[in-house]
Amino acid sequence: MNIAQREMLANLAQDYYLSNLSLADLTEKYHLSRYLINKYLDDAKLEGIVTINIASPTARNLELEQHFEKKFNIKNCYIIKDTVNPNDNEENIIKYAAKQIELLIAQSHIVGTTWGETIYNITSHFETSILEDVKFTQFMGENMKYNSAAGSMRMVERVASKFSAEYITMVGPLYITDDRTRIGLVREISSQPAFAAASRMDLIFAGFGTLSSVNSIPAWRQNINKIFPNISLDQIAGMLYGRPYDIYGNFLNVNDDKIFGIDLPTVLATPRRFCVLKSKFKTRAALGALRGNMLTDFVTNESLAHRILTEMAIAD
Repeated sequence: MNIAQREMLANLAQDYYLSNLSLADLTEKYHLSRYLINKYLDDAKLEGIVTINIASPTARNLELEQHFEKKFNIKNCYIIKDTVNPNDNEENIIKYAAKQIELLIAQSHIVGTTWGETIYNITSHFETSILEDVKFTQFMGENMKYNSAAGSMRMVERVASKFSAEYITMVGPLYITDDRTRIGLVREISSQPAFAAASRMDLIFAGFGTLSSVNSIPAWRQNINKIFPNISLDQIAGMLYGRPYDIYGNFLNVNDDKIFGIDLPTVLATPRRFCVLKSKFKTRAALGALRGNMLTDFVTNESLAHRILTEMAIAD
């Protein structure tokens, strides 16, 4: 088949499949019979000019979901079935979470964002659209990971750009160890828009963190005992909303919180708190968060869900 023939098939297929022209329209436009149009559309498939992909629904383990919802008293649990190819499991979690979060964003007015690789990957799967009534905001300061595309300031802008939406940044570092400085910065007029918006969030979506993620940032690693005073670091199973907690679901810095951001009760009052687990190295973090009722929505897959249950049995 020569170039001119392939181009004709491509034009015909584009008009039919993308522009939704009827067979009658194509007959008139190309001066061909319906028989030939059908034949050429079949030829376009045979030549690989047209490929058809069917997006089948993601398979979930409903029995395991119900088990988690009952054991951890969580409202919405989505456990994706493992695939034959292990390399697809992580991507399936991200894709499914992205679709669920998109639906929640469309129903929200103010959405709080965090940072990290998981959130970065999820936002990459958002479909571009326009949501004029949705505003995105930081509810904690910057994590100061400036050499990463998954940093906090970039993330809120990145998410908002997907929906041509407004966004608000929280100007200040994630942790401020001096109490007077932190309280003073909260009261500054430049901080008020973000704090006012964050106090009215409808939705937060986040990934699980660990102490290693905090230690990966030099400023935090060098001052870890000032950021988390009077805490045995060995107790930390995970990090969520910038705060450390143990495997039993207890936040460890309630009485000495150095976060520059909205307080923990306000965070936990957010109606939808959506978290995603895609790494086997964060199952302890997920277990602690589930035990502490820190989430309303949770996405993972079968193998990671079973690892959480195993971690629970070991801890008990």
